[in-house]
Amino acid sequence: MQFAQKIKSFFPILEWLPNYSKSNINGDLSAGITVGIMLIPQGMAYAMLAGLDPIHGLYAVTVPLILYAIFGTSRQLAVGPVAMVSLLTAAGIGALNPSSAQEYLLYALTLAFLVGLIQFLMGLFRFGFVVNFLSHPVINGFTSAAAIIIGLSQIKHLFKIDLPRSEHVHEMLFAIFQNIGDIHWITFGIGLMGIIIIKFGKKIHKAFPAPLVAVVLGILLVWGLDLTNSGVAILGAVPSGLPGLSSPSFDWSVWSTLLPIAITISLVGFAESFAVAKTIQSKHKDYKLDANQELVGLGMANFGAAFFQGYPVTGGFSRTAVNDQAGAKTALSSIISVVLIVLTLLFFTSLFFNLPNAILAAVVLVAVSSLIDLKTPKQLWKKDKTDFIMLMATFLITATLGIEVGIISGMVLSLGAMIYKASNPHMAQLGRVPGTNHFRNIERFSNLETNDDVLIIRIDGPIYFANVAFIHKKIQAWIQEKPELKLIIFNFESVTSMDSSGAHELEDWINDWKKQGINTCISGARGPVRDVLMRWEFTACIGESGLYIDDAAALNAYHQVNTDVNEAMKKIAFQSK
Repeated sequence: MQFAQKIKSFFPILEWLPNYSKSNINGDLSAGITVGIMLIPQGMAYAMLAGLDPIHGLYAVTVPLILYAIFGTSRQLAVGPVAMVSLLTAAGIGALNPSSAQEYLLYALTLAFLVGLIQFLMGLFRFGFVVNFLSHPVINGFTSAAAIIIGLSQIKHLFKIDLPRSEHVHEMLFAIFQNIGDIHWITFGIGLMGIIIIKFGKKIHKAFPAPLVAVVLGILLVWGLDLTNSGVAILGAVPSGLPGLSSPSFDWSVWSTLLPIAITISLVGFAESFAVAKTIQSKHKDYKLDANQELVGLGMANFGAAFFQGYPVTGGFSRTAVNDQAGAKTALSSIISVVLIVLTLLFFTSLFFNLPNAILAAVVLVAVSSLIDLKTPKQLWKKDKTDFIMLMATFLITATLGIEVGIISGMVLSLGAMIYKASNPHMAQLGRVPGTNHFRNIERFSNLETNDDVLIIRIDGPIYFANVAFIHKKIQAWIQEKPELKLIIFNFESVTSMDSSGAHELEDWINDWKKQGINTCISGARGPVRDVLMRWEFTACIGESGLYIDDAAALNAYHQVNTDVNEAMKKIAFQSK
């Protein structure tokens, strides 16, 4: 029974397919056809963005989709080429300076294989948590900058002007400014028509196939008015037939060059994919997402792209939203989309001969325009300046230094912010709420009871090697403010852990304070922290009764001792008389 469950967890299709309900077929069929229609122009457009022949965009939505349907846990996620990954692909392969289209394709296949390998191994070894190192502000800044870079890269097709390949916004804007006088107005008019149809077509109906309508109208205009003779650039001959087997390169020099961008695509692709899958799953609740299995599913999909003439794929925002809105209930909708793509590859590729490149540029431009987020920076400016700075830094680095540098810098910023916060934990002096056993931060609450000879300190976070210096410095400053200090009570309710460095430093502090006539006790320590205190034999420096259940118990014990001492002194004074 346990073995069968493990098999089902590795092949999620075995969970839903045997229990497939006939009531789901209408929704899956409608969604599969709708997304399949979207995938045809999008696949070709994104392949061009990646620097590949458009046919490879269609190849990338055949076998990869089937493999994800078998191994993935989301039932609505629409996997395939996306704008971000396409641009990253072009950036990574550009560094190798391929000498021919065949060599470029080989590098794309190799990149897909490396992405698949990284994601599959991450899923297998349960490294799904790694994506948490990309904070939301960093992803937002990176995505917005990348969207602008992607959009500017399509201007050459929209205007039909010569522009150099670049990932730097300032270089692209300068090149556009230099060549703006060479706009081909007929091409621009067709592209503008495509943008308007794709952008506003959904207002007619959610299921309106706006990209396909734009494609059909573009083809008809070029064919009917013979616009190729007027200089309109078209797609040209598109090979028909199913993708044949392909093989990536296993040359280590190629791998070492592509590895940084493969890691970037693996993380960014998974972050994008899992974010949208989680959003859609929250609406359904009839299945569970597994981050690690999602990595396995995406890894297998990329293996499929590598061995069947595709290029790196991941889950897309827009297609997944459309898939859900069109009624998808299971991954059968993706398999239906594949059937539609296969039929297109077998019988209809010749129909795309007259497709204007400007229409494919319009598809990309509309898709990436939704990735530019202006709302989040405004919110962060008002509510969290630190996250706003991280977002803007990632945005500017990505825009000026390129995609790869941008995402790596973003990850470093995320880690840096996390380390900074952990090494500078929030600390508070506590006072008693009058008439109660509750203690609160004296800086946040007024009229609290405090004692000149007692300092109650709460540390909100772990005590470890990275923050002990900060904690000690702050405590010493508070000690200086209390010249009559006799007792320090450490409130450990919010201390989640303590490493050997933290324990060693704390012991040194307590012994130093003891020499100054200041005793120390600890209250509210959690089980794991108490275990550390016992292992380090803290009773030797704080005494057998130095651990208390809460601040009130510690404070009451101190007052009781002082009362007992005072009573004893009174008796001695009385007897001496």
